[in-house]
Amino acid sequence: MQALAHACRNGKIRATVNVVISDRADAGGIDVARELGVETAVVPWSSFADRAAFEHELAQVLEAHRVDVIVLAGFMRVLSPEFAARYAGQLINIHPALLPKYRGLHTHRRVLEAKDAQHGASVHFATAELDGGPVVLQSRINVRPADTEQNLALRVLRTEHVILPKVIGWLADGRLTWQEGRGYLDGKPLDSPVVEDFEPAETH
Repeated sequence: MQALAHACRNGKIRATVNVVISDRADAGGIDVARELGVETAVVPWSSFADRAAFEHELAQVLEAHRVDVIVLAGFMRVLSPEFAARYAGQLINIHPALLPKYRGLHTHRRVLEAKDAQHGASVHFATAELDGGPVVLQSRINVRPADTEQNLALRVLRTEHVILPKVIGWLADGRLTWQEGRGYLDGKPLDSPVVEDFEPAETH
């Protein structure tokens, strides 16, 4: 969120962060947004009887701020099929793995346990399926022999701060669009994600 807000403010993205929403009042991102002068809203999950009531209030906040794109950065609630369908093509998620691998939690640990050679992050159109939806852009790094879960997470996070603003910039410029349930980049269907290597491939 902070990387996006700075990119918008610095003119790297032709967009504005209208509101930062959290389901927890103590979320660090809320404090950061306030420090940046961005409007915030808290829709506390615990205050609602069920997911439908929570999502109704969430939608009210979104509509009040007239948002075009909803970025699910660090938002850990699973959205209903109805909510996902209502905002189809407007929901963007970032996930710390090379989707479709390692959906869900503990991705860095799972990569190390599997002894994968590469890891990264994915920016994708979000759907009702957990960490599903068409992937737009992926970052890719090499997994090093000395990597731990913590430092691997940090290295992936640095790439997230690059690829998420890039995708939002594509949307703002009209280069990235949503048509008939799929993403299009520069008028061509995204049959596979764009991949950016943040480290040169290992040579042997």
